Amino acid sequence: MKFTELKDQEVAALQKLLKEKKSLLFELRLKLKTMQLSNPNEIKAVRKDIARINTALAAKEG
Repeated sequence: MKFTELKDQEVAALQKLLKEKKSLLFELRLKLKTMQLSNPNEIKAVRKDIARINTALAAKEG
């Protein structure tokens, strides 16, 4: 997911996407603790997506 894709979306859509990514991050962390996660780099990618969404939301407000 790129920032250019996010900056054109509406605030409500971004907030919904943010909520989905946060729940996905929670699930990935649970899998990591229970040794079920095969690729730990997924956590890094989801965290970066969350940061991009937060940046897009901040740009919309400002």
